[in-house]
Amino acid sequence: METILVVGGGLVGSLLSIYLARQGYRVELFDRYPDFRRAKAPSGKSINLTICERGFTSLDRVGAGDVVRAISVPCYGRMVHNADGTVEFQPYGNQREAIYSVSRNNLNRALLTLAIEQPTLACHFEHKCIEVDLDGPAVSFKHLRTGEISEWRGDRLIGADGAHSAVRLRMQRAQRFDFVQEYLDQGYKELNVPPTPEGNWALDGNVIHIWPRGDYMLIGFPNLDRSFTLSLHMPFEGNPSFATIQKPEEVLRLFETSFPDALPLVPNLIEDFVGRPEASMVTIRCFPWTYQDKVTLIGDAAHAIVPSYGQGANSGFEDCSIFADILVASEGDWGKALRSFQALRKPNADAIGDMALDHFHELRYLVGDPHFLLRKRIERRINELFPDRYIPLYNLVSFTNVPYVEALRRGREQRTLIDRVLELPDLLDRLDSEEIVDTVGALMDDTVTHPVYQD
Repeated sequence: METILVVGGGLVGSLLSIYLARQGYRVELFDRYPDFRRAKAPSGKSINLTICERGFTSLDRVGAGDVVRAISVPCYGRMVHNADGTVEFQPYGNQREAIYSVSRNNLNRALLTLAIEQPTLACHFEHKCIEVDLDGPAVSFKHLRTGEISEWRGDRLIGADGAHSAVRLRMQRAQRFDFVQEYLDQGYKELNVPPTPEGNWALDGNVIHIWPRGDYMLIGFPNLDRSFTLSLHMPFEGNPSFATIQKPEEVLRLFETSFPDALPLVPNLIEDFVGRPEASMVTIRCFPWTYQDKVTLIGDAAHAIVPSYGQGANSGFEDCSIFADILVASEGDWGKALRSFQALRKPNADAIGDMALDHFHELRYLVGDPHFLLRKRIERRINELFPDRYIPLYNLVSFTNVPYVEALRRGREQRTLIDRVLELPDLLDRLDSEEIVDTVGALMDDTVTHPVYQD
């Protein structure tokens, strides 16, 4: 039985280990943190996650989907809190389509629990990776509680250890390894909205709340216990920024002027703001993801993205199921499997990285813009008229398994189509009439190519 060393017991490492164990491999899973199924998990540095169709597709295949749904809150759209005090609901899809808000820690607990149930899988906690031998492959760890140093050897090594991957850092010292990391000039802090005294949500439930204010914004994610996790996004420098908003009176003034309806809901605002660090957001691209036929990177270790699109966990989970399928199709030829995985997933990772950056701009600047809202209205109308030919980009990403590359290609074509529809005379008067069908149909024939991928 081949032994696979998986460095990183987070979301992707846990799920991948389940897939590998069920294919008959011996899996040794290592993580630097304590077993937070029993101990307190790290907090304050990760906003809630959202799981969508492509993430659940990968989870369902190992029986984890319903477990995750049970600890998540379905969100059917965003509630936009405009600067003028008005509030507007913007649906994500149809009445049945939702993304699911879940605590990262609770999700990780669920996946670790399922992983440890696998008979050929062992998980080693409080093991910090200190040295990687790519040729072995072998990994040396320091036990963070006892200080003991140990070396583990295996047949293959997989780096699932996140954006600051120790495995990738060792690969970066190899020849001809391309690596780019781009930090946003913004960070975020976690804040908390508790349930009401009656145990209800203090804001509308089953939606994600957003207060877009241009260079900064506030986002609220519902939790199963009827609380909300808020993330305050601001630049590190400038005004306002984390550099200029530090004192209690400065924090209060920011909320009084920019988020007045949220202020009464955050009773521990000052304590949360002062007591929690601001976290950074980074896009990481690298190549190659593999070393010989022994080592590969996966998830954030290979392709970290900013969290604005809610696709970090989803793309990582999709990595796991696709890797498992390729491994089966390669009939145990790991060299072939690793090359195929890299060739397939690298372009898709780059595509969702680009889309996440675009979506971050959309959330801050556009969701309350009248022109943007008109484009969304037109999109929904075209989708109603041609549901099999026109699926908006957000829906392609969140509610289908269409590859990210293909979703991006279609999204660019659809943007051109909307531009042309906006040029139609008397558009608003005609948009809801039947006469628009033939006109838009003709524009679509001329603009949108036949999909090269059928979901």
